[in-house]
Amino acid sequence: MNDDQLNHGQLDDDQPRRIEQRGLYFDELDAGALYVHSPGRTMTETDNVLFTTLSMNTQALHLDAAFSATQPFGRRVMNSMFTLATMVGQSVAQLTQGTLVGQLGLTDIRFPHPLYPGDTLYTQTTIVDLRLSSSRPGLGVATFAHIGRNQDGITVGEATRVCLMFTREAHAQHKLNNWGNDDWT
Repeated sequence: MNDDQLNHGQLDDDQPRRIEQRGLYFDELDAGALYVHSPGRTMTETDNVLFTTLSMNTQALHLDAAFSATQPFGRRVMNSMFTLATMVGQSVAQLTQGTLVGQLGLTDIRFPHPLYPGDTLYTQTTIVDLRLSSSRPGLGVATFAHIGRNQDGITVGEATRVCLMFTREAHAQHKLNNWGNDDWT
C-alpha cells in the first residue's frame, strides 16, 4: 500500500489509484534550492481594476488611465499588492499546497520596477532557512525568498515569506487527531 492509499483510505481493487497534487512537506524542502514556478501569469487591465477595487484601493495610478498618462510612468501600473499576491500564489502548487499550516509573515517586500498590464510575471523561490518549530513539535518553519520578474527578466517584486509547515509525520498525525486552533508560532 502506498502513501496515497494510507492518506485517503482503502481503495477497492476496481478503483484507480488516487493521486492528489500537493506541495512539499517541510522535510522534503532543501535549503538553498531554487524552485522555478510555471506557468507565468500575464497581467490584464481587468485584473488590475478588479483587485484594486475589491481591496478598496482608490489609487488613480491603477484606475485612471488619463491621470496615469500624466505621471512619471506614463500609464497605469499594476497594483503592487496584486503583484505580491500573484508571486506567492505562483509558488503554492509546487511548495505549500496542502502542506502549509499557516503563513507567519512577510518581510523585505520590494517592488524595484513597475509591472504593467500586459506584462507576464514569472516567479521563482529560494529556500533560505529551515528550522523545526520551537512551540509545535513535528512542524517546521520555512523561510522562502520569492522573486518576480517580467517577460524581459527585470525584477518587479521581491518578498521573504515565513511559513509553518507540516512534516510528513505531523500531517499524518494531524489527520488522526485533528489539532485545535492554538498559537502557530
